[in-house]
Amino acid sequence: MDTVYANTTVSVTELKRNYASIIKETDESPIAILNHNRPESYLLSAKFYENLLARLEDLEDKQLVMERANGPFVELSIDDL
Repeated sequence: MDTVYANTTVSVTELKRNYASIIKETDESPIAILNHNRPESYLLSAKFYENLLARLEDLEDKQLVMERANGPFVELSIDDL
């Protein structure tokens, strides 16, 4: 059995029939699109996707900070700037 990472699911057939109404539902959370009762893809709103990318970027930045926390450091004086 496949894990579904969404609270809402629709079949491919239902998506074809009710595309406009299903798209409106994506504003709140992702929707899993099922093909033969297995997750085929996920439908996300543009806002949700943009927030997801921003969160991933923040996590990558955090990882970089953690990797560089112990140096090496470059010593500079204010006059060198």
